[in-house]
Amino acid sequence: MEDFKRLSDLMVDAQLIPRGIKDERVLSAMRKVPRHLFVGDSMLHNAYEDMALPIGEEQTISQPYMVAIMTELLDLKGNEKVLEIGTGSGYQAAILAELSREVFTIERKALLTKEAEERFQALGYGNVHVITGNGTLGLPEESPFDRILVTAGTPKIPEPLIEQLADGGIIIAPVGIRFSQQLLIVRKSKEGISEQTHVPCVFVPLIGKHGWPEDEDF
Repeated sequence: MEDFKRLSDLMVDAQLIPRGIKDERVLSAMRKVPRHLFVGDSMLHNAYEDMALPIGEEQTISQPYMVAIMTELLDLKGNEKVLEIGTGSGYQAAILAELSREVFTIERKALLTKEAEERFQALGYGNVHVITGNGTLGLPEESPFDRILVTAGTPKIPEPLIEQLADGGIIIAPVGIRFSQQLLIVRKSKEGISEQTHVPCVFVPLIGKHGWPEDEDF
């Protein structure tokens, strides 16, 4: 039987801290959330490795470092209302649930929504709400959000997400072309919108009205 706690600590100590992840709350959440419960049985032996993993439905669970850096860039203090676009297996939402007041997460694949809900219930994450839908439209009925995290590559930040972001809020999203993006940090204030690029990355495509078209040949 794998010693998953040891592997989780090793993931943090060998992959995250040496690469500059400093937020102690983020590091603590990455140690605590059982990543192996968010991958399929065939991937258990790779659950804490330095890589993205397939989770079915042509989707992936992101590399631990990418989860950590995106979470750190959100600058969560604990009382935020967060919107995540792209639930996947639910791992990123579980990390967010450890660090914020309430998480709303949208997934377009109904099977992944169902599986993620079951994981959240089993692990006691009562502050996570999973919705099946088009993430590029956001969730206007629950807006504004203090933070928005997009976990799929998009050619630009969907306008509805900017509209649903509270003043003082932050959006983190991988923006670029299909196989090459950079993390974009968007801050909203009464003065307007500011943008800052960060590390390069590659994510599965954000499909929908304000992302990549459904019939795009990927």
